[in-house]
Amino acid sequence: MKKQTYDLEERLLEFSVRIIKIVEQLPNTRAGNHVAGQLLRSGTSPYPNHGEAQAAESPKDFIHKLRISLKELREAQRWLKLIQCVPLN
Repeated sequence: MKKQTYDLEERLLEFSVRIIKIVEQLPNTRAGNHVAGQLLRSGTSPYPNHGEAQAAESPKDFIHKLRISLKELREAQRWLKLIQCVPLN
């Protein structure tokens, strides 16, 4: 049985890329721009925050930085759900 590689950095990078592609497809309307800005911020920040966690000064700092990443991922998930409920394109 082949062991599956779990590379969080690569997965967060791919997530950020996908978020950017989604944001670029949103309409240039007041609602579209608002959602795009919020989604772009929350959906791309986990990747650099993960890098910050890798350079943490203590185990407590590491956990704190990863929790920030998780918080941003949850926010991005909410924005994506909103886009599904209110098609903006």
